[in-house]
Amino acid sequence: MQNITQDYLPILVFAAMASALALILLLSAFVIAVRNPDPEKVSAYESGFNPFDDARMKFDVRFYLVSILFIIFDLEVAFLFPWAVSFQAISETAFWSMMVFLGVLTVGFAYEWKKGALEWA
Repeated sequence: MQNITQDYLPILVFAAMASALALILLLSAFVIAVRNPDPEKVSAYESGFNPFDDARMKFDVRFYLVSILFIIFDLEVAFLFPWAVSFQAISETAFWSMMVFLGVLTVGFAYEWKKGALEWA
């Protein structure tokens, strides 16, 4: 029993310190925060402009295209960097798997380009 307590003591100390710090930060924000709401602060605000229509209206397809573009580049970096770091040790299967993945991303990028998501005007 002594050995188990000795093994888990650092974890318990860390959890207690993390909980205490979280509690201190939450309470200090509650105590120090300035509370003077005005109509401008409590009004709805989304996507950089004030709401002007019903919340259930259909969005322009460009919002979705921009999100797809972000996912394409985010996934590419997330998978390509570790693959490139371990490039010397990978097998031929791993190489061709990444080529298929990059091919799928290229098709997505071509779709974005065709739909005009890269035109900022």
